Amino acid sequence: MNTLEKFEKDQLENLKSNKSLPEFNPGDTLKVHLKVKEGEKERIQIYEGICIAKKNAGINSSFTVRKISYGEGIERVLPLYSPQINKIELVKSGDVRRSKLYYLRGRSGKSARIAEKSTYNQATVEKTDNKKIEAKKIVSSESKTTIDDKTKTSAAENKPKEE
Repeated sequence: MNTLEKFEKDQLENLKSNKSLPEFNPGDTLKVHLKVKEGEKERIQIYEGICIAKKNAGINSSFTVRKISYGEGIERVLPLYSPQINKIELVKSGDVRRSKLYYLRGRSGKSARIAEKSTYNQATVEKTDNKKIEAKKIVSSESKTTIDDKTKTSAAENKPKEE
């Protein structure tokens, strides 16, 4: 490892310790809180859009966010470890099969929508499965008792009466 790689690695660790960035992928809808300087004043502006590309290159990592503003598509390439970025919020996760979503540039309206990734907790699934299994057991045990009761009554009815 040469000195330049060591320097970049140290700088990257320093930048990562200052910020907590969420795990996001292309297709996710993000809210990027950007620091905007106007004269002497500084304010935070929120840029919300779909992440269409992500480049993982160490300290040079960047991501592209696309939004539609007044019917016009606007894309912004943002360095991941930029001091301009105050924080990044993950609004929703998109269910996509590609790493670069440049095809969204040619689409508008409903065809430009991305389906939301359906995530659920495994513990709740197991609980519901147990409930379903218990419900099946209850139904089957009730049905057995009713069948048994019917056969008993029918057997009693079929017996000849002795007086």
